[in-house]
Amino acid sequence: MAGLYHLTRCSRLTHIIKPPTAKHLTPCLTLSSRIQPRHYSSDNLRKPSPVMETVTGAVRNVQTTITENMGGIAHSLANKEEQFDLSKDVPDQSGKVALITGGSEGIGFATAYTLLKANLAKLFIISLHEDVVDNAVEEIKKDLGSQYADKVVWLPCDMSDLKAVTEVAKKVRDQTDRLDILCLNAARGIMTYQLTEYGVDRHFAVNHLGHVTLTSHLLPLLKKTSKDSTVRIQIQASNAHEQTPEDTKFASLDELNRDLGPMPQYGRAKLTGILYARYLDAHLHAEHPSILINATHPGVVETKMSAEDIHEPYPVGGYAMSVAMKPLKKDIWMGCVSTVYAASATEKSGEYICPPATPEPGSELARNKQLGEQLMKLTREIVKEKFGSESVEKGCPLKDY
Repeated sequence: MAGLYHLTRCSRLTHIIKPPTAKHLTPCLTLSSRIQPRHYSSDNLRKPSPVMETVTGAVRNVQTTITENMGGIAHSLANKEEQFDLSKDVPDQSGKVALITGGSEGIGFATAYTLLKANLAKLFIISLHEDVVDNAVEEIKKDLGSQYADKVVWLPCDMSDLKAVTEVAKKVRDQTDRLDILCLNAARGIMTYQLTEYGVDRHFAVNHLGHVTLTSHLLPLLKKTSKDSTVRIQIQASNAHEQTPEDTKFASLDELNRDLGPMPQYGRAKLTGILYARYLDAHLHAEHPSILINATHPGVVETKMSAEDIHEPYPVGGYAMSVAMKPLKKDIWMGCVSTVYAASATEKSGEYICPPATPEPGSELARNKQLGEQLMKLTREIVKEKFGSESVEKGCPLKDY
């Protein structure tokens, strides 16, 4: 999902360029009656002035903001080592099995299509609506052939329903003896505040609780696969995580269930993706180095969320995203580049990857290791409180690495 604030350049584009003042200039360049001679040295020749450093840095940040968020030729502006081209850089996926939540439309579908095209052996798609899945499979069949479409297994599930997620995980384990790729892409977008039937913020439930539950139940399969192959877990985050309130502590359910407004609510849900990826990197990857976990930002993408769902919280204001921003948005194929890179090619773990394949630090909250630990502590407390001994016996998500 690409929100109104996705143009933010991962905490870098924060300075306003001001006209140079006298203190920025060397004495020989200051216009005064006391002109002094310039003493040249190798240091003078090597060092740019503070003004030039400011201007150069600002230009670089603008360029990177465009690269990571916009469509068209934007990705070509990235540094050579951060380029990733779907047409030539996706590794062969023969023999590999993948699971994508929300894989029937938008970025999830583009990811599914791309991995199948790279010879993926089997693909599980978890999503809600059968007609959407049917359309996705039909497009795959039309473009790639029935032999590719036949590799898709659809598992209907509402990711906020943890019991349903648990049952889906069982079905996956029953139907495959390996899982090489896990893409946690499903999300509740920029929408109004709502609680689940068990009393938890729905943004948090869909974007985080459901994915933690799924991952927890699939960990034995992921660990088994990692013994002779690299396993990659990709978590869809967003630069919108920077809209999370600064006082976020993940201290209690009461804090979690505050109505923050559509954008902060969504931003906080996306923050959990980065924190969870780095939490798993610190614990799971540390014990199982062949399991790589990374979070991603897709950029400003033309999806149902940004074209239609945005009008639920913003009936009029949403047109700024759905209409005014449309010429600048990426299509889903550009929008899935960082996701596919994290799911198929990266050899690193614990990163927040912006398009096309650029690691970024994220916000101060996203870099807070202790906040990630507290997030997972609260996650375990909520599951235990809401689902009791049943969840404990099933090991989900109380055993999360």
